Amino acid sequence: MASATLLKSSFLPKKAEWGVARQVAAPRVSMVVRAGAYDDELVKTAKTIASPGRGILAMDESNATCGKRLDSIGLENTEANRQAFRTLLVSVPGLGNHISGAILFEETLYQSTVDGKKIVDILVEQGIVPGIKVDKGLVPLTGSNDESWCQGLDGLASREAAWGLARYAAISQDNGLVPIVEPEILLDGEHGIERTFEVAQKVWAETFYQMAQNNVMFEGILLKPSMVTPGAECKDRATPEQVADYTLKLLSRRVPPAVPGIMFLSGGQSEVEATLNLNAMNQGPNPWHVSFSYARALQNTCLKTWGGRPENVKAAQEALLLRAKANSLAQLGKYTSDGEAAEAKEGMFVKNYSY
Repeated sequence: MASATLLKSSFLPKKAEWGVARQVAAPRVSMVVRAGAYDDELVKTAKTIASPGRGILAMDESNATCGKRLDSIGLENTEANRQAFRTLLVSVPGLGNHISGAILFEETLYQSTVDGKKIVDILVEQGIVPGIKVDKGLVPLTGSNDESWCQGLDGLASREAAWGLARYAAISQDNGLVPIVEPEILLDGEHGIERTFEVAQKVWAETFYQMAQNNVMFEGILLKPSMVTPGAECKDRATPEQVADYTLKLLSRRVPPAVPGIMFLSGGQSEVEATLNLNAMNQGPNPWHVSFSYARALQNTCLKTWGGRPENVKAAQEALLLRAKANSLAQLGKYTSDGEAAEAKEGMFVKNYSY
């Protein structure tokens, strides 16, 4: 379970102040009274993200995770190389036509491109709302069945992850930030799609119950769950239609219609698989904006195409734009996989993935 918030366009704290308001421990209470000072702005930002044909580019990998991706193309994990790749991502011409929000790591929030322009400014110019990863990373949840949650609120190590997510959402809204709530169900194992569905129902029910107890305004959040799919090692693979059927059933049973956007993460799916599954979910009307918040499923081919070579930047940006367009069409239910490259169909499952 990760924590990220979408920033209002005028919000950029001084680096020395970042996280101060989000490190205060809160007592467990049945209800937190919110002043509601940011309600209108929260709703406006959430609706901007959940606009037709657009989704989120998740580029909030920690420096260590980003280093693993750079290593896969033979590059050293240096700030200069991370800067070069992030510059490539945010400066794709026309990216804002398909991407409504971008989640950033703290380093990226204050980083400039290789040309010296603030990355946040480039995103805003493209009409992309910048977001920030606010947690401190995954830690084991005491007393659970190998469950983890993202730390960032002091004193929550021994409490439920669902309650922690609810407190994070409430604190974000009280500070004028749209929380992206991520009740992720990891797919490690041989279990079938029915088992994933069963577990997800319980997790989502508890998450929304705890958010209601903390007076979180559902119109001002975005949900970032994993799709309902079989375990990664399950022999019985699911079709896009089956994934859509189970996932939409889960949404209808657990998610209030007031939630404006469901921004699915791609998990271990291939680029094409993630797009096909999203497309299948948008073959009929939904009370929510059913869209994407992909990292690897947007960046994988782009990263391989770039390979750290300046002469490949244009081709890499075209690869990213192609994936963004594909998922834009999928959000509208109009995608077809005709003409997709073979490498875009390759699976990318990694143990304990986050995006």
